[in-house]
Amino acid sequence: MMRTPIDRSRPSGRRRVKRLALVTGVLAAACCLVLSACAGAGSIGGGGKDTTITVAIVSNSQMQDAISLAPQFEADHPGTNLKFVSLSENEARAKITASVATGGGEFDVVMISNFETPQWAANGWLTNLSDYADTTPGYDTADFIPTLRESLSYKGNMYAVPFYGESSFLMYRKDLLKKAGVTLSGEPTWDEVSAAAAKLDDPKAGVSGICLRGKPGWGEVLAPLNTVINAYGGRWYDKDWNAQLDSPEVQKAVQTYVDTVRKHGEAGAATSGFSECATQLSQGNTAMWYDATSAVSVLEDKASSKVVGKIGYAKAPQAAKGGNGWLYSWALGIPRTSKNPAKAWDFIAWMTDKKYIKKVGTELGWERVPPGSRLSTYEIPEYKKASARYGPLTLASIEGADPKDATVDPVPYTGVQFLTIPEFQDLGTRVSQQISAAIAGRISVKGALAQSQQYAEVVGKTYRKADK
Repeated sequence: MMRTPIDRSRPSGRRRVKRLALVTGVLAAACCLVLSACAGAGSIGGGGKDTTITVAIVSNSQMQDAISLAPQFEADHPGTNLKFVSLSENEARAKITASVATGGGEFDVVMISNFETPQWAANGWLTNLSDYADTTPGYDTADFIPTLRESLSYKGNMYAVPFYGESSFLMYRKDLLKKAGVTLSGEPTWDEVSAAAAKLDDPKAGVSGICLRGKPGWGEVLAPLNTVINAYGGRWYDKDWNAQLDSPEVQKAVQTYVDTVRKHGEAGAATSGFSECATQLSQGNTAMWYDATSAVSVLEDKASSKVVGKIGYAKAPQAAKGGNGWLYSWALGIPRTSKNPAKAWDFIAWMTDKKYIKKVGTELGWERVPPGSRLSTYEIPEYKKASARYGPLTLASIEGADPKDATVDPVPYTGVQFLTIPEFQDLGTRVSQQISAAIAGRISVKGALAQSQQYAEVVGKTYRKADK
């Protein structure tokens, strides 16, 4: 019988104490970095006797838009000042985890994902937001896309609410494909994508065939790569927690990914993440990119993108399996250690409400609306017009993503682009470093997966022992 990841995130008795003690010990040193980051963060508004709400946030473009609009929140909430700690994805994950897991209390609001939320809720680290949402007039949690709402819930209650949601799809330059005589199907295969990358690769023009993440991190290179592993029929573990990273299916998937980006990808691929690839495509330096659906906010931004209107969109590529788009949300939660949870909720409600989405559209542009959180977003006439080429595909991909059925063969975990088990932050990071090294050409794919198999087997053994 398959066990849910929530059960795994909250082991009982001696084993739970041991695991939480280990987490606390490993993260204690990192807490110093959190304190340092907070000390240097900028604050909107004044000081005095006002209440300051400290918000740890990821420094993606949609979040920077929120910071730029935040003075309007302060104007409507006199006596509440906002202090933002804006961090890159890897930094944010490390420092927020360190603070919340150790009860540091530095942050009133944290930006987390559907990976952390159910596990942290089970550990008692987060505030139940349903209690606040249900008493906030017009907030309407039923309007959140159901797959996201479920992924951010624990025992029927939401412990984080989505700022934006995403799946993944293939983005490509329609004009360059036409010029090269390349056509792609609506759900292309990875063989099609690799062949297209070869034809589109044009070093003389300064255009790579494709951009793919290679930057180490469980939320960086492993995000797209895990969907490729799923597509080829691979998995991290069989149903009995035996590691499978050296299987033929995983080998083929990773070899395809590494070969494609090494032969026809961007320069410096081993250090490229979401932001780097977004820059490559938006500035006309690559022909294709497989990544998050939320990238449209960068690609279709008339103020900064050179390829507005030139991008085509297709479903996540397939192989042995189709329907491989991931499910992810950058969401906002309140640590149980916050001394001002009610005022923290006021800010969260402002940043995730229907009114905020319309505010972004009217003041900053409809292409910059945080996508994939609310169903009603896709019924706004101005947004429907602006997102006609990518909006319906984004919504369909998010609604169709199934973390409980992401692989060809049965597995004991859930998740599409990650495994929802506590150990995955460390395990995924270690494996990602091996994959990044293979992309850099320092080791072979076979060698990277052999080492990764050893890492995965150590984790698998703890679950097999627990079953006995």
